[in-house]
Amino acid sequence: MYDMKNMAKLKTLRSLAPEAVNSFLAFTEAALKDGAIPAKYKELIAIAVAVTTQCPYCIEDHAQRARKAGASEAELAEATMVAAAMRAGGGVAHGLHVV
Repeated sequence: MYDMKNMAKLKTLRSLAPEAVNSFLAFTEAALKDGAIPAKYKELIAIAVAVTTQCPYCIEDHAQRARKAGASEAELAEATMVAAAMRAGGGVAHGLHVV
């Protein structure tokens, strides 16, 4: 189901809903550019969120972008483990309703 070739369909989606897709892409670019938080750290945050939301396309894209922004493999691994800890924490928090 998840094949990176599907990303090529973004062009089709853009042709069908250009205003929405262009706005989404512009917003994403603005949110991830250097600012008070450097782009490298924003990409590490994006990786953690993508791991949590389990979007393989986002994981691949933001891992590449993080590397390009200077993130090391160790930083990518730690961002992944932060996401895993947060996701597990959510499970524990919801489990509190059981006991």
